[in-house]
Amino acid sequence: MAADSVTITIMGRDYQISCPPEEEESLRKSARHLDKNMEEVRKRGTSLGYEKIAVLAALNITHELLKLGQNANTSESDALREIKLLEKNIDSVLLASRQIEI
Repeated sequence: MAADSVTITIMGRDYQISCPPEEEESLRKSARHLDKNMEEVRKRGTSLGYEKIAVLAALNITHELLKLGQNANTSESDALREIKLLEKNIDSVLLASRQIEI
């Protein structure tokens, strides 16, 4: 699968990115997300340079990603705890039903 050249625009600047066709929509979505974050940083800051805006936006996006990862880990831990509790309850019910049969 050959990569095509895709043009994305971030804060009014065009960039040519090499990208496989099946990844193009994901690339465009990522570029829109970055552009939005950079515009938000630019609006909050007083005359920040392009590079500083890009770094601050990258930090914001990385923070969001890490938070999502932590939330996913918490959800997974909660689910495992629930599964263990269900297993314990099932074992208790099975044990009680065996004692009734005897």
